[in-house]
Formats: sequence, structure tokens, C-alpha cells
Amino acid sequence: MNVIHAHAGKQEEALEIIRDIVQYVAARRKEFLWSTLATSIDGETVVNVEAISGPGDVESFFADIAFAEKFRRLEQVGRYEFHVYRARDLILPRT
Repeated sequence: MNVIHAHAGKQEEALEIIRDIVQYVAARRKEFLWSTLATSIDGETVVNVEAISGPGDVESFFADIAFAEKFRRLEQVGRYEFHVYRARDLILPRT
């Protein structure tokens, strides 16, 4: 998961950067499963909730020089957090 805390007025630019990163990974890495991008209504945050095949995949993504360069672009528009989680529950509505 990526949480990007955008500088004032930079939320859309942050969204474009993370979208470019995710599309890059989706086109090149079999470990990529899916991603959901979201923006906060306060204009300050962008979130990338992404599923990959395993936690070890993260290191291989950052070993890709082009990927790492794209990721560093986020520093121009805000600060970001990068977290790896394991899914624990999937809760769906009752039918």
C-alpha cells in the first residue's frame, strides 16, 4: 500500500505519478495482481491499494531502475509511506 501525502495543490499530480507507476508494473510484472487508486476528498492524500503475489516481490520491483526512478518522482509532490500487508479478511455484503 502506498499512502501519498501531497503538498497543497499537488494531489492530482501525485495521482498521475502513482498511476504511471502502477501501469508500468501492470504491463511488466507477472507478480502484479490488481490495484485500486483513491484520492481523499480533502485534496491531501492519494492511496494505492495493490495486490501482488507475495511480499518478496517488493524488492524485485525496486530493483528495476526505471521503476525506482518513477517512484522517486513522488518526492516532488509530497511525502509517501510504503507498507506491505497480508490480507486477513474479505468481508462482502450478505446476499
